[in-house]
Amino acid sequence: MKKTILSAKEVFKSFAHNGKQVHILTGMNVDIYEGDFTVIMGASGSGKSTTLYVLSGMDGATGGSVIYNGEDLTKLSEKKLSVLRYSDFGFVFQQMHLVSNLSLYENIIVPGYLNKKRSASETEKRADELLEKMGISDIRDHLPSQCSGGEQQRCAIARAVINEPKLLFADEPTGALNRKNTSEVLDLLTELNRNGQSILMVTHDLKAACRASRILYIEDGRIIGDLDLAMYDEKDEKSRETQVNAWLTSLEW
Repeated sequence: MKKTILSAKEVFKSFAHNGKQVHILTGMNVDIYEGDFTVIMGASGSGKSTTLYVLSGMDGATGGSVIYNGEDLTKLSEKKLSVLRYSDFGFVFQQMHLVSNLSLYENIIVPGYLNKKRSASETEKRADELLEKMGISDIRDHLPSQCSGGEQQRCAIARAVINEPKLLFADEPTGALNRKNTSEVLDLLTELNRNGQSILMVTHDLKAACRASRILYIEDGRIIGDLDLAMYDEKDEKSRETQVNAWLTSLEW
């Protein structure tokens, strides 16, 4: 039986705009399981990214609860949420948000130093291992501006996992990349998941979604579809795309 790592119960999110309430999440209920590569899909404006931000505590909910490790994130102080994001969560975004005047190595290692989960020497060793795993050890001293989009995103992934997060959140991590770099980034995320990393990713891309072990489909701020898949295998990619596309079509994607 799968272990629940994060649970949302009747989560609402709305905001005021031009004197009216705009409702983004309308009673979201979902359990995210340990070890899964979970993907969130849905039409533009359906609440995909908002779901990710609320579940990670980066944005507050209007109502409901988000339970992680026995605590309701919606009731934690910003200080406690900040500590949680450093220690237990990792984040990868479409725009990499690397620090422009730091090298790739420095971008990766700074969160490790701040977390103080390991000694400085252990943190440096892990950073070196991640640089190698991400295939960017030869450009470790380059500034982000000297690197391609794919290289920057691989650095961002290394930065996100240096503290071995319990859950990695990814918001359209391949949205700004070309096809080659997209494939390389997806391969890295797939490998991380095979090695036990739990991932929750938002995407609009079919090929990216096919890397998932589970796909959630959102419409009008609620989950209306939930598809379980076998572990991704490249040799089954075409049949997998056909299966996922048929499922999405049935949901009027």
